[in-house]
Amino acid sequence: MTDERIVYVDGATLAPSEVMLVAHQRALVEVSGDAWPLIHAARDVVERIVDQDETVYGINTGFGALVNQRISSEDLADLQVNLIRSHATALGEPMDIIAVRAMMVIRLNSLCKGHSGIHPDCINQLVTFLNQGIHPWIPRIGSLGASGDLAPLSHLALALMGEGSIINDKNERVSTKDLLFDRGVLGVKLTAKDGLSLINGTSQMTAFAAIAHHRLRHMLIFADLILATSIEARKCSLQPSNALVHQARPHPGQELVARRLRIILANSPIMNDHADCDRVQDAYSFRCAPQVHGAVHESFTRLDEMLRTEINSATDNPLIFPTPDRPGPHEVISQGNFHGEILALTADFMSLALFELGSISERRIDQMLDPARSGLPAFLAKNSGLESGLMIVQYVAGASLAELRGHASPRSAFSTTTSAGQEDHVSMGATAAWNLLSATDRLAEVLACEALVACEGLEHETFQPAPHVQGFKSLVRTVAPPLEGDRSTSDELIQLSRDLLDGSWLARIESEYGRLPQS
Repeated sequence: MTDERIVYVDGATLAPSEVMLVAHQRALVEVSGDAWPLIHAARDVVERIVDQDETVYGINTGFGALVNQRISSEDLADLQVNLIRSHATALGEPMDIIAVRAMMVIRLNSLCKGHSGIHPDCINQLVTFLNQGIHPWIPRIGSLGASGDLAPLSHLALALMGEGSIINDKNERVSTKDLLFDRGVLGVKLTAKDGLSLINGTSQMTAFAAIAHHRLRHMLIFADLILATSIEARKCSLQPSNALVHQARPHPGQELVARRLRIILANSPIMNDHADCDRVQDAYSFRCAPQVHGAVHESFTRLDEMLRTEINSATDNPLIFPTPDRPGPHEVISQGNFHGEILALTADFMSLALFELGSISERRIDQMLDPARSGLPAFLAKNSGLESGLMIVQYVAGASLAELRGHASPRSAFSTTTSAGQEDHVSMGATAAWNLLSATDRLAEVLACEALVACEGLEHETFQPAPHVQGFKSLVRTVAPPLEGDRSTSDELIQLSRDLLDGSWLARIESEYGRLPQS
């Protein structure tokens, strides 16, 4: 854990990039001084309700369909503990540490907005866990995306209490009680409303969306750079990216992609060599790429906007709006901010967009491998017929694309009634966000296939490609050398897809050859 950087949480200004710094253990967290007065003011409302024995949902009533069950003051702590224990019922594989930490810092930030009424001890416990690298063991499956991510967040809350399980430094599941004892950390004692505040929110689905956003932020630029590499390998025209074309149909994403292509290919000896060739029109997968890639970029812009709002939102129920000068029941409002519909629909649309990006990428692979259309050796083999070259690269791209098509099916299109009909419409937001995150893996595989084929296509070119393309090709060649005969490229494609997901290559290329426009 580094101590060189601190991310301050205040419920209002946390950025997706800061979430990922904390998730990757590259920053400590600290609650902003500006947030504490709001946290205390909301907590004062909860304590007034308890002291005056008022009846308020989530504080001294049952939950869900048990809303009409009044709980006595002496049982309020047990009510919260029982809530956590009974709801910690998630299934499936455990979330990895990056996702757990992203979920923790997003939950912390939401509680710091000052509308939850949670006790400050719970907030301090979240900070301790993050800064000491204490990571709850949390099965992934269990959230319906309404009433928040109840089951997964309950496993988090269970660990904060000193119960349940932790993932240790060896990635093993161990007893929370034993690990906290070794660290000298006490489990937090829940008081009125604490348990509900910890588990009633959209933090898991937002965490998955934030990780997908982090990957796509650079992978969509890679997609354009790989497109440019394919344009050079196929000797396509740059005219479809002419600024006049996109001024005539000025969708922002379309204009952005065309501008990137013009910048990437501006000083290309290959482009200059065939500027006056007699080819009239290229295939749609090249000619219409700004329109397709651009539409995907606009979907990403929507994901970015949604995520920045959701990270800095209060998403539990009920919410507290303190008015110290006139206290009363109006300070507590039961509502539905825990409902993840906005996340579900945005993630589903982004998943569909990624399929389209993968689809057009696979079509360009086909174009480059077919000698009748490319003018290149069949399947880019050194000795076609005796050798198969990169023939099967298209096959595996098609297989990944088939899975990506499955991810394009909307998860938000299913709802189920729960809690005896009290919760009769759910979003499946966690399922949709996880589906999007999974889709980024498949997209990276398809793009890796196109990158390998395009770079091999350039080996048959006399002239050098544009500087950005040459820089990218050089990095690809550190993983996958040029063909000297048939060989397995499986490990190379797996590593290339990982490098595209990681994104560190982009900084290296831009530092040497110039920044590419982000928006």
